Amino acid sequence: MSSNGGRQELQKTLNMKEVLALAFGTMIGWGWIMLAGSWVGSAGWLGAVLAFGLGGVMALFVGLTYAELTPALPLSGGELVFSYRAFGYNASWFTGWMITLAYLGVACWEGPALSNALGFLFGNLLPDLGVLYSVQGSEVTGMFLLIGAVGAVVLTVLNYRGAKASAIFQTTATVAMAIGGIAFFVGGVTMGDIENMMPNFTNSSGFVAVILAVPAMFVGFDVIPQAAEEMNIPLGKMGRVMIIAISMAAAWYMLMILGVALSAPDDVTMGFVNDADSVPVADLFAYALGTPVVGKLMIIAAMCGILTSWNGFIVGASRVLFSMGRAKMLPSFFAKVHPKYGSPTVAVIFVGVLTVLSPLLGKSALTWFVDAAAFGTVIAYFMVSLSFCALRIKEPDLDRPFRTKGGLVVGIIAVIIALFFASLYIPLYSPSPLTGIEWALVGGWFILGVIFFIMNKCSKQGKAPKEDIEYLMFGDKYKRF
Repeated sequence: MSSNGGRQELQKTLNMKEVLALAFGTMIGWGWIMLAGSWVGSAGWLGAVLAFGLGGVMALFVGLTYAELTPALPLSGGELVFSYRAFGYNASWFTGWMITLAYLGVACWEGPALSNALGFLFGNLLPDLGVLYSVQGSEVTGMFLLIGAVGAVVLTVLNYRGAKASAIFQTTATVAMAIGGIAFFVGGVTMGDIENMMPNFTNSSGFVAVILAVPAMFVGFDVIPQAAEEMNIPLGKMGRVMIIAISMAAAWYMLMILGVALSAPDDVTMGFVNDADSVPVADLFAYALGTPVVGKLMIIAAMCGILTSWNGFIVGASRVLFSMGRAKMLPSFFAKVHPKYGSPTVAVIFVGVLTVLSPLLGKSALTWFVDAAAFGTVIAYFMVSLSFCALRIKEPDLDRPFRTKGGLVVGIIAVIIALFFASLYIPLYSPSPLTGIEWALVGGWFILGVIFFIMNKCSKQGKAPKEDIEYLMFGDKYKRF
């Protein structure tokens, strides 16, 4: 930790390998284990591959705006910092609040996901702590709550001990998950059958349904700007590692889709997808190789994916909250940094508490959290893309260690892509809009943000001079006045 004139700063401890593992591990996570089968069922293997190929290209356009802005303004907070520089306090507050929704939504999803994975792995060997209640027809058991809470506490403690401890864990778990995924793909190629790949394509609505999943599956590369202040790498390489991570994620998803399509006939795949107690990719791996043992091994690799995603989003959410606290957009205690570990302690604990509580909503919350998070993500992407365009015009001389070729053209395309994705969540327009409960989550988060915003504006810290906010947001090196 360092404190420069009262401005809390985070330690530079992360190397290139750890940054790549942070982004890739956060993007991949657990989603492909549970959802790859449904993607193939909805769109066919070719439709699903095309959806993720298209999604990867779209993510690259948005990623290029991040890649330029992150080394230009390598400060904790990412989207918060970029939008403040381009549009000022109010836009920055809104952007920071929406990306926090995205990170918290996925982080809160991981507790229920871990409970599902361990339930599949150990089955009846886990103690029966009874059914406590049900949510939307989904039973919530004592063991389900216990597993989710213990996982949240462990990762919260890990992040409390600083970015380096979190990064070492992230790298190890990402490698383990990658080994499992590669084994699944190789198993599908060698033991599967090309005849299993029918149908190639289903219909346009199925294709759109898979496209809707894309933003949530690629969210994670944007954790890089959140941790930029803690990276001990050349500024120019920050942009490159972001593009590499997006490309790796797109390739990963497409390979896993092919593995699913090869492993079993469509009716078998959909049987696993529609079974509430199934973990589809693990079951498909066991089906293809003819033994349940490999399915259990896949679950272990998949749990590493849960932990990498969970860990990455705790990093992302806590850094946004830390930056908002440092810039007096939230209570200043969010900016507290541990004197030994250099971690934003209050922000980490706050995120940890929410992830401990999230399993209370049961398994039904898996879809709610992911969809609400995806909406928050595309709103943040829109604001960053817009900020990229604005800063190309307002500050053409800003030092840009990584400069995106194409300039405003790339920025405008990224803005259009973000608006397109946002439109897919709107009822009466999209074939798969957000549900009422999901809109309630988004709306509740927005209303909570408005309340905090008004309270902060009316407080003493909310009336801080503009010069003070500028310094707290950017520090001496990057402030404008």
